[in-house]
Amino acid sequence: MKSIVTIRKGEGRLIKSGAAWIFDNEIESVMGHFSNGDVVEVHDFDGYPLGLGFINMNSKIRIRILTRDINEEINETFFEKRIRTAWEYRKKTVDISSCRVIFGEADFLPGFVCDKYEDVLVIQSLALGIDRYKEQIVSILKKIMDEDGIIIRGVYERSDAKEREKEGLEKTKGFIGEEFDTNVRITENDVKYIVDVKDGQKTGFFLDQKYNRKAIWPVAKGVDVLDCFTHTGSFGLNAALAGAKSVLSVDASESALATAAGNAALNHVEDRVRYECADVFEFLPAQIAEGKRYGLVILDPPAFTKSRNSIKNAAKGYREINTLGMKLVENGGFLATCSCSHFMSYELFTQAIADAARAAHVRLRQVEFRTQSPDHPILWSASESYYLKFYILQVIR
Repeated sequence: MKSIVTIRKGEGRLIKSGAAWIFDNEIESVMGHFSNGDVVEVHDFDGYPLGLGFINMNSKIRIRILTRDINEEINETFFEKRIRTAWEYRKKTVDISSCRVIFGEADFLPGFVCDKYEDVLVIQSLALGIDRYKEQIVSILKKIMDEDGIIIRGVYERSDAKEREKEGLEKTKGFIGEEFDTNVRITENDVKYIVDVKDGQKTGFFLDQKYNRKAIWPVAKGVDVLDCFTHTGSFGLNAALAGAKSVLSVDASESALATAAGNAALNHVEDRVRYECADVFEFLPAQIAEGKRYGLVILDPPAFTKSRNSIKNAAKGYREINTLGMKLVENGGFLATCSCSHFMSYELFTQAIADAARAAHVRLRQVEFRTQSPDHPILWSASESYYLKFYILQVIR
């Protein structure tokens, strides 16, 4: 007999609109015996069944919903059905050579992420409930891919994110199964990369920008490009292969730039891509003072906010960086700019760019607006799944 969690009257608006999370302050009572991580039934205040989910009393996200059917068994059949649905979706929407296979709540597997890099899987388990099933999920993933002729030679776990601490879990990373070379070679948009799945950021590479990187190709051809926050060089390398005259890629991490330089050599564009280690907020004003101008400026900063409390400061940061970037774009040139924080809404980000244009005394003509790659699907009932906003804009003086 499963324990029953009852929602307070007037609460549960998000869960009733299709979201997967129930917060601690929304719960009226918990009846029955359970351990953290167990599957419980969730009922509305009047007893109406809302679904089954993992419970964790250590987390503000008290319940993560798995299914709306309280009669469904949470077993291997359940996980295989979820994973097959996720994989079939990717096969229809993206290049699956390297892609995100499971995107947590947006694939109805809350707290679980899986990225595929050619024949290697990297998983991330961020919630206590799903953590119990991770090896079973990995086994199912390998089985399903094998059916499509994809033999997975290795699996690496990157459950080293801070989110685990909020669940009462320790950070962990390491091989699941046999060890393998964790520097994995992939190809995306005809660009080759070495991805460090062991020590690279997140799971090793930012797959969510795949088609945004491709979108800059037309405006990068034949111009000088400034690529800011380049990390391991992805936007700059796309610009170079698109036919850019020159690319200057800037980042504050020496180790990231070393990887980027290796990737440039791998693509035989080291003669046109130069790397500089610097704080972008200090580097851009120096470039402006020197009177530099570029045909394309790319701004791909880390998230300036990871909570609602710091949105105001984040908006200020986006205004500042975009003002600086616009001042470096030649008349008629282009700016590619993005935000990867879901707390920075489309409206707030767009307003920050508009404010930056006024401060830089330029006019903007929109080429296109994009979001994350379809393998990071946006579930309309789960606002946290919509995080990446990406503009390409023409700058007119």
